[in-house]
Amino acid sequence: MAETAKREGDAPGENEQDDAKIKRLKNDPNSDQGNGDASAFESPLSGFKTTTVLRDSAREKNMFLHGKLNDQEAVIILEKTPIREDTLFELLHCSRFNLDMSNDIYRTYQLQPPAHLNDIKTTVICPATEKHVKKYLLQETYLVEETGEDYRTITLPYIQSQSFSVQWVYNILEKKAEAERIVYEDPDQDVGFVLLPDFKWDQKQLDNLYLIAIVHRRDIKSLRDLTDMHLLLLSNIRKKGEENILKRYGLAASKLRVYLHYQPSYYHLHVHFTALSYEAPGCGVERAHLLSDVIQNIQMDSQYYQSRSLSFPLRADDNLLSKFKEAGKL
Repeated sequence: MAETAKREGDAPGENEQDDAKIKRLKNDPNSDQGNGDASAFESPLSGFKTTTVLRDSAREKNMFLHGKLNDQEAVIILEKTPIREDTLFELLHCSRFNLDMSNDIYRTYQLQPPAHLNDIKTTVICPATEKHVKKYLLQETYLVEETGEDYRTITLPYIQSQSFSVQWVYNILEKKAEAERIVYEDPDQDVGFVLLPDFKWDQKQLDNLYLIAIVHRRDIKSLRDLTDMHLLLLSNIRKKGEENILKRYGLAASKLRVYLHYQPSYYHLHVHFTALSYEAPGCGVERAHLLSDVIQNIQMDSQYYQSRSLSFPLRADDNLLSKFKEAGKL
């Protein structure tokens, strides 16, 4: 992770300079931006003004921005897309190469690929809440060990006191949004779920396959709520999720990592399916719980996740961390 400081946005006069630069690009007949056709350059982010760079990573080739989009708080995530094997011929034969250095058997070039091979995946969250901004801000992290009693007296009251909206989840379940992205659905309201690609996956290669199974039931917040009453649900997700990933993408169950997060990023039960070869964010032992382990643990003890201690990371600015400190748990 690149070392990143909080960087302030535009200095006085810079916005005007940016506007002038955009106009030049739109009207430049030699520009790649639509060959002088201003309509080809219209951007849904033309009204965005950067306030801070929340985080960036040279290794992961991404950047997280906070600012205003048409006077609303917004977070924008920029990610360089992976190089795909099916584009290699065009990449190597149709790109412009500028030599940087040559020394004996070593040469380095700046490669400028055709525009359609130079994608940057862009995720926009607008209007963004303070929680969204904090989520992407580079911060110190602490490992919290939460007992069953801690959950009941600290975590659960905190969750209940907050207005964590999952309306976007209900929109998916009700087909009001992202219906075209659903790759499989079991409509049963007790053991059913929808399976759809996570936004982290570009759906162009299997090496970083990432899908999410979101349950139809709305009464299960997290791992802590699961008992033997939910074994049919969990087994159904595992079985049908793996079957449909094999059918659609040709990836066998032995090539998948299937797990739940604790703490989850949103409080509506969902299960992650990722390619085993992909080190997805949050797949480490401090947060990920394999679905197969969860099923076996509940089979041994129905109250397993109500009684056992669970460890999870919290960022320095997380209000839940403050609650644990106030209770003398850290």
